[in-house]
Amino acid sequence: MTCSENTNSAPGDALDAVSDAVAAAAFRRLVRHLRHRHDAQNIELMGLAGFCRNCLADWIVEAGAPLDKAAAREAVHGMPAGQWKARFQSEATPEQLARMAESMAKNAP
Repeated sequence: MTCSENTNSAPGDALDAVSDAVAAAAFRRLVRHLRHRHDAQNIELMGLAGFCRNCLADWIVEAGAPLDKAAAREAVHGMPAGQWKARFQSEATPEQLARMAESMAKNAP
């Protein structure tokens, strides 16, 4: 899985007017919500929205956080990613994989 590259803001994007502090608070709330909702599988998030917890971690690193990929994923998952995967991730069905592929195709710039 790879994450969306098509996340650049457009000129005049109202989101750019949101302060960094407010945006950070909203981001933290989103991450904590996903930590609580283990039933929302990454494959399902990818199939519906073209991103998942791992994408959020990658975006943290790409935004300049002084973390490596593993540390960023641990920050998002609330535990080491391997531990999260063993505890909460179920095997993806062929249908989920197909939805993910279709959804990811929409991410291309």
